[in-house]
Amino acid sequence: MPLILHEYAPSGNCYKIRLTAALTGTAIERRGYDILAGETRTADFLASVNANGRIPVLQDGERFLPESNAATFYLGDGTALVPTEAFDRADMLRWMFWEQYNHEPNIATVRFWMGWVGEDNLDDLQRALLPGKRAAGVAALKLMDAHLADRDWFVGDAPSLADICLYAYSHVAEEGGFALAPFAAVRAWIARLERLDGYVPITA
Repeated sequence: MPLILHEYAPSGNCYKIRLTAALTGTAIERRGYDILAGETRTADFLASVNANGRIPVLQDGERFLPESNAATFYLGDGTALVPTEAFDRADMLRWMFWEQYNHEPNIATVRFWMGWVGEDNLDDLQRALLPGKRAAGVAALKLMDAHLADRDWFVGDAPSLADICLYAYSHVAEEGGFALAPFAAVRAWIARLERLDGYVPITA
């Protein structure tokens, strides 16, 4: 049976999985849900896809794997996107964990608020959190830029899942109002990743 990706296409977390599949030559079937209409909160979705009510979810036969970075690892394991050397492999995971803890909650959240919710429609809590999330997003980009100042990829000498996971929301950060112009190393890294064989854009 083909792998099935349960997704909301504009989501960077869903895109990570599509990009990993494209770069590894893995065929996937896509099933879209409208998160704004609550399609991942229906009784059927909660019972049959993900009890946590979130996407992406990668389905392999009768097994379901939520969480974007876990799904990218499932697709990338055993390929050149996962380093074979133990320290580099752990370092790749470090960046993937950092992406979900320091990067995505800020850059991705602000992108969603600005592009889908609309600044005028933010509630009081979101308005209170916005300055801190903007500052934390800029700090994440600064850290990435410093790390990439003298290297092409986040881990070792070749692209890995760490690059894919960090690329997904970094390359669309300006949609949330994060300027990429000050981060030359990040912009050069984005361009390198987009030249990889098999690359597909988020809109594909």
